[in-house]
Amino acid sequence: MNPVDLLLHPARLRVVHAMSGGRALTPAQLSAQLPDISRTSLYRHIGMLAEGGVLEVEGEQRVRGAVERRYRLSKERAVIDSEAAASMSLEDHRQGFAAAMAVLLSEFGAYLDRDHADPVADSVGYRQATLWLSRDELAKMVDQMRGAVLARMDNRPAPGRRPYLVSTTLFPTEG
Repeated sequence: MNPVDLLLHPARLRVVHAMSGGRALTPAQLSAQLPDISRTSLYRHIGMLAEGGVLEVEGEQRVRGAVERRYRLSKERAVIDSEAAASMSLEDHRQGFAAAMAVLLSEFGAYLDRDHADPVADSVGYRQATLWLSRDELAKMVDQMRGAVLARMDNRPAPGRRPYLVSTTLFPTEG
């Protein structure tokens, strides 16, 4: 399966998000983090991601007679690069956007369902703004945003840190 088809699925995108930060997790640990995805479906998606090289086996151990694998994310394979994005059809982009929005809805719903959810204290935001930009201004803004995110992409889990899902959506609203 090509990277576009593999990654543009809401459940698989959520697995990729859950594996961020260099974490190595078993399917059981992923299932605990993503309880709204059935175990059968989750195991199928993990298998597809592993077969596609997005997840790599970091280790194995015997648990009650069965082999339990610990997976980690292959950061190089867990992205749709600019070449792959350029080869996507308009319908692929439509499906990709729908998958991204489905992930946002699922992740936000899961966040709100937690006992300790506090949108104000957690600096939750979902604002939109219309900006009038020239091509040069747009390029500069995109570079600045990319730089701010990339500077933190290699952060690992640590005391005092928790994962935050950052999602940017940018498109012209008229011709």
